[in-house]
Amino acid sequence: MVIDVTGERLLSRRVLNDETELLGLIRDVLALSEDVLWAVDINRGGAALVIALLLDHGQPMVFLPGLAVHHASAAYRGQGKTDAKDAHVIADQARMRRDLGVLRPGDEVAVDLRLLITRRTDLVCDRTRQINRLRAQLLEIFPALERALTLTNQGPVMLLTGYQTPAAIRRTGAKRIETWLKNRKVRGAAELARAAVEAAQAQHTALPGEKVAATLVARLAKGVMALNEEIAEVDALIEARFHQHRHAEVINSLPGMGPCLGAEFIAATGGDLEPFGTADRLATFAGLAPVPRDSGRVSGNMRRPNRFHRGLLRAFYLSSLASLRTCSASRTYYERKRKEGKNHQQALLSLARRRVNVLWAMIRDGACYQGAPTAAAAA
Repeated sequence: MVIDVTGERLLSRRVLNDETELLGLIRDVLALSEDVLWAVDINRGGAALVIALLLDHGQPMVFLPGLAVHHASAAYRGQGKTDAKDAHVIADQARMRRDLGVLRPGDEVAVDLRLLITRRTDLVCDRTRQINRLRAQLLEIFPALERALTLTNQGPVMLLTGYQTPAAIRRTGAKRIETWLKNRKVRGAAELARAAVEAAQAQHTALPGEKVAATLVARLAKGVMALNEEIAEVDALIEARFHQHRHAEVINSLPGMGPCLGAEFIAATGGDLEPFGTADRLATFAGLAPVPRDSGRVSGNMRRPNRFHRGLLRAFYLSSLASLRTCSASRTYYERKRKEGKNHQQALLSLARRRVNVLWAMIRDGACYQGAPTAAAAA
C-alpha cells in the first residue's frame, strides 16, 4: 500500500516474498516519488528479505509493532480485518507519526547471536517438555524412583537409559550400577546407585504395562541426553560468536554478565545502544523503569510497562542475581534496598536498574568494569 502526504492511495497490490517481485515493487514505488518512507510491522523472520533489499537501496524504514497496528485499526472505518486494511493502517500511521523507531542495518554478530539464542531457547523448552514426559512415564511404573531422582541432572537421566524397573535394579545391585555409571563418567555414581537400589527395595510390585513403559522411559531419557548435547554445542557457538563482538570484553567484565547473558543482551539490543539515546530508554525497553498511570486526581501512580523485552529483562535480572555472589558493590546495594523494606525481588530489580546505567556508561566509554572500594560502594 502506497499513500501520499494527504492519505490518498497511489498503489496497492499483493506481492510474493520473492526477490524479483520485491525489486519490481521497489522500482514502481520509487517511480512515483524519490522521497519515500517505508513502514513494516515485522522486523525479522519473513520480513528479512524485504528489509535487506530496502537497506541495499538506501531506503529509510520505520517499524510499527503489530499490536500498535491492531489498536490503531480500531480508529479506522469498518470492523473487518484484511491485509489491505492493515497495510493502509501501517502506511497511514507512518505518514502521521514521528515517534516510530527507524530500522537500521543490523549488526551481523548480533543477528547471529539472536538466531543462536532463539535456537537455544527452543531446545531448552523441548528439554523441559521431554523431562516432564519422562517423569510422567516413570510415575506409571516406578514412582519411588521418580521421587528419588532429580531428572534435571544428567546423572539420573543417564541411569534411566539403562535401568527403568525395580526388578532390573535389584537384580543388578548397587556395585554393578555404580560401575556402569562410572564408565559413563557420571558424577556421584555411588550415591546415585544407592538411591536407585533403595527405591527398588521399596517397590516389589510389577505394574501393568511395565515392559512397554520401560522401553518408552529409556527412549525419553536418550532424547533428553541428546538435547543436552545439542544445548552444549549451541552454548559453545554462542560463546565463540559473542567474543567476536566489539563490546564483548566490556560486557563480559560486568560481574554476573557472562558470555551467555552477554549474548542475550547483544541479541536484544542489536549490539548498538545509539538508537536508545539514553540509559533511561534502555531501562524502559527492559521493563526496569516504571511508567506513570495517572488519571484525573490520581497522580504519581507508577507501574511496570506492559510492553518490554522479556529477554533483556531476563539478562539483567539473572546477571544481577549472579553478581550478589561475586561483587561487593552489588551486594551492598542489594542489602541497602532490603533494609529500606523491599522484598528480594524488588531489591533485585532495583539492582538490575542500577546496573543498566553502569553497563551503559561502560559501553559508551569503552571501559571495562572496575570494582569500587568497599567504603565508596557502601556510601
